[in-house]
Amino acid sequence: MNNMNKMMINAGLGMVLLTGAMVGGCASSKSQIMASDESQVQLRSIQSRAFDTTDRNKMLRTIMATLQDLGFVVDNADEMLGTVSATKLDRYALRMTVTVRPRGRGQTLVRANAQYQLRAVEDPEPYQQFYASLEKAIFLTAHQVD
Repeated sequence: MNNMNKMMINAGLGMVLLTGAMVGGCASSKSQIMASDESQVQLRSIQSRAFDTTDRNKMLRTIMATLQDLGFVVDNADEMLGTVSATKLDRYALRMTVTVRPRGRGQTLVRANAQYQLRAVEDPEPYQQFYASLEKAIFLTAHQVD
């Protein structure tokens, strides 16, 4: 074999290896994207709860009271958008934005998004704490207990 043939064979092998690496990289990238999508769905399920009420205004007021009970300061509340944003400055700066929207005919979906230093909080504890307090507040409000 002459040098030209060897170079063509080496170039062909190089292309095969490069293509294999690219396909393997795509498969790895695809699995990372799927894992990321799965973790986002899991996070959304931690952040969201449905409640059997259609009274959006009462829900927003209850959310504000709950956030205040948990030590948050309400920064912004927009009834038109159905959002409440609050910040907690106890040893750390935790920002929580809660969105309220209708779900079906008889429910309201509440979704809380917590951020610590502009990064989404993925730990379920702050969400569980918020929803446990919100559920108690809704119960007390429904039974007109002060």
